[in-house]
Amino acid sequence: MTGCKNKEENKAPAPAAQARNMTMRVDAYLVKSESFAENIEVPGTIVASEATEIHPEVSGRITQLNLSEGRYVSRGTLLVKLYDADLQAQLRKLEVQLQIAKTNEERSAQLLQIQGISKSDYDASLLNVNNIKADIDIIRTSISKTEIRAPFNGKLGLKNISPGAYVTPATIIAVINQTDQLKLDFTVPEKYSGKIKTGQIVHFTFEGSNKEGSAKVVATESSVTENTRSLTVRSIIQNKDNLLLPGVFAKVKLQFEPDPNSLLIPSQAVVPQARGKKVILYRGGKATFVDVTTGVRDSARVQILSGLKPGDTIVTTGLLSIRPDANIAVNKIIN
Repeated sequence: MTGCKNKEENKAPAPAAQARNMTMRVDAYLVKSESFAENIEVPGTIVASEATEIHPEVSGRITQLNLSEGRYVSRGTLLVKLYDADLQAQLRKLEVQLQIAKTNEERSAQLLQIQGISKSDYDASLLNVNNIKADIDIIRTSISKTEIRAPFNGKLGLKNISPGAYVTPATIIAVINQTDQLKLDFTVPEKYSGKIKTGQIVHFTFEGSNKEGSAKVVATESSVTENTRSLTVRSIIQNKDNLLLPGVFAKVKLQFEPDPNSLLIPSQAVVPQARGKKVILYRGGKATFVDVTTGVRDSARVQILSGLKPGDTIVTTGLLSIRPDANIAVNKIIN
């Protein structure tokens, strides 16, 4: 009996107990504050300073087409003339009537001076003159609508009509773009909306050129787009390249002001969980799991927004083998 009892006392500890008591050696990282500037790349579009489709104001047949595709035109240049012979005839008729009405008004004025007619008779002749002048103004306005002119200085696109064609206000004569000054429109996620400042310089690249362009932010949209949760930003291109055309796709590089108190840790130190992310802290020889909130990341590090503080020591190796409250020893600090 005594021999059996001694054998039981000399039995080795269970494997589970050995695992709990075993000290695992790991590499660690010392958390510290440092300056970090966040850089992001977003898509953008080159936009003309001014752009519009040219439509006629009235329907009519084209009698003159002075539209050269791809040509630069000045504001007010006559592009298209519509048929207006009927309006011109009405104008000539009214001009003759105006001459007669003026003559009658002058005679009435002389008769009024010698009291040959009443004041009301003179007022009727003066009213007739003014009515004819108003009719002439209406006809001249109608004639001006048959002349389609360039609304601003710009470059014409391809024409969609030919001489003799009948056009309506729905007809697109051509498209004109003002390319002397180009804009760059891009969108940023809503979390960056407070970091975009008027006057900020952004850089961009585009297909077909190895040069990097720059643009100055001039305005932002008044609200965030609900569907995409993004803010539209407009900037003016500083150094215009001849290869830049409205509609070109651009890659916009944004660099924000650095945060001097950022906490950055190696990406491999973050343990993904079903509900959030954790890191393992080294505290008094024990492994402590803590929840963290991560921000942006670069090629090797990730920003920690909450859960850690400067001076904490986090584990970077053997993460899958460590259990809560396990015994650990630091082999080396990697930073």
